[in-house]
Amino acid sequence: MIDLDIEKLTDEELVKLTLKNQENFLYLMKRYSRRLTAYIRRLSNFDSDEAEDILQDTFIKIYNNLNDFDSSLKFSSWIYRICHNQIIDHYRKSKSRPQTFDLDFNDEIINNLAFDFDMAKELDISYLRKNINSVLDSMELKYKEVLLLRYFEDKDYQEISDILKKPMGTVATLINRAKKQLKEKLSTAKIEL
Repeated sequence: MIDLDIEKLTDEELVKLTLKNQENFLYLMKRYSRRLTAYIRRLSNFDSDEAEDILQDTFIKIYNNLNDFDSSLKFSSWIYRICHNQIIDHYRKSKSRPQTFDLDFNDEIINNLAFDFDMAKELDISYLRKNINSVLDSMELKYKEVLLLRYFEDKDYQEISDILKKPMGTVATLINRAKKQLKEKLSTAKIEL
């Protein structure tokens, strides 16, 4: 492994270095471990042990398929797609939805949601912060995943399209429907402030 300033290298440069020397894969793991763990936990509600297992399986798949990476895609989209598939596989294996838990939503995420949904006028931000976990958990997976990718993982429509293997028009429709459903659920929630 060579001494690198990984912050200055692009994902694609790290992939090339890893293909030359397998030990450099550690840099890709360090770059994405925290982000993918958060994505797994937000999307699946699996406990930390299960999330760690999914993350490990994700990195194994990435490592084993690195030669097949399509450089016309963003690397982050490609690995999120692999991670997404690992989550789905884990769901199928467990055949039951895990217990829910509270996700940690920082103020920036809550404010972005309120601004983009134009909810600041209709809903109090503290109400949104307090109820977002239960409302997201009650949504269909297809809507929850597009909201998580768009607002929590900060992916654009093209990246979401690549991750979910759906046309961009479908992604736009899913996001619009998910936003509408989230807004309706938040406005009808009976949870006291």
